[in-house]
Amino acid sequence: MHHMDVHRCGPARPRAEAPSLEGTVTARIGCHPAQAPKTLRGFGVAVALATMLSPAAAQVSGPITPHPGQTVQQSPLAQQPQIRVRVDLVSAPALVRNAKGELALDLTEKDFHITDNGVEQKLEGFDLGGAPLSVVIVAETSSRIEALLPAVRRTGILFTQTVMGHDGEAAVIGYDDDVNVLTGFTGDKDAIERTITNLKEGTSGVHLYDALSRAVNLLRDRPTSRRRVIITLAEAVDKDSEEKLGAVLREAQLANITIYCVGLSTTAAEARGPVKDSSPPSATPPGTFGLPPMPGTPQTPTTEAERSGTIDLLALSAWVVQHVGETVKAPALELAAVATGGTYESTVHDKSIEDAIDRIGGELSGQYTLTYRPTGTDPTGYHEIKITVDKRGLTVRSRPGYYLEPPNK
Repeated sequence: MHHMDVHRCGPARPRAEAPSLEGTVTARIGCHPAQAPKTLRGFGVAVALATMLSPAAAQVSGPITPHPGQTVQQSPLAQQPQIRVRVDLVSAPALVRNAKGELALDLTEKDFHITDNGVEQKLEGFDLGGAPLSVVIVAETSSRIEALLPAVRRTGILFTQTVMGHDGEAAVIGYDDDVNVLTGFTGDKDAIERTITNLKEGTSGVHLYDALSRAVNLLRDRPTSRRRVIITLAEAVDKDSEEKLGAVLREAQLANITIYCVGLSTTAAEARGPVKDSSPPSATPPGTFGLPPMPGTPQTPTTEAERSGTIDLLALSAWVVQHVGETVKAPALELAAVATGGTYESTVHDKSIEDAIDRIGGELSGQYTLTYRPTGTDPTGYHEIKITVDKRGLTVRSRPGYYLEPPNK
């Protein structure tokens, strides 16, 4: 998403920051040309400026000299030296399948309808698997999965051949108690393969959320012309991360990042090596609650999960990005995939790990990308995205939405 800030010359005044998705455009009004900044970044500059300036303001070309004794009234523009206009561009990757589960690759822009909080939106961009990929591969290197690391080390060639494509780039992160960027973004496929082949076993820690946060930060700076993807090879377990899952997923949504997860089986790892303590996370349902809270316990999604064991990942994904300070006990990798429009692939043996990466590569090559500027909806709060197609028998998978904080938060 894009923001435009317009400033008058003179001392800057404090202002509240609004959440942003992409880029900032800055211009100056009423300044000498030599004082105006030369950098304008983002979409829709001309449109945004036209909407910001009233006809009266547009006619003002410089300071007005008052007649002797005349009192000069400060204009509203001078009283508000900083005007902030949001120009939001939302990207929604979508995967379409027929009743047989096959990818539908023959759709056109006219076949799609997209709504933002129930309001139909006009598509500004449409593409099928064409934009180059920026991929962060997040690999668990904890001693907990020691027996599975040989299989993980063999996946390098799959990432370079079936995921990256000829114009893709990738970075590699390894994590245990620490999070390490093992290779920064590069299109050198040999370098990616070497990094994954040489993954080293680490400590017993699993800072999954911290690793995902680092991946989001890496991708946030990639050009908006590239599709941004995280692929994890990890257990669905986090212990002692500084980051909260909800905060990570909120930032991933705002940065238009899709998360794909290859779930490494703790059971398989234990069967091949020493038994390790890896209690599975408990399920957590979202939203409102139909029953009173358990005596002496505040009512949260976690407590309701303990009561019923049911879960609705779509609804939970909306709840968790709105309550980023909460600790949510949930199937973290499945939730991350659902919240961003990706998939979770469960694996139990070496071949299933390879098959999962191959399927992810196939999805990325058949992914539609729809972009629009939200209109007719509140600028802040949770925005629910729904994508439908006109043709019968087709199902669409995309990210369910995104959340924008009010400027004063």
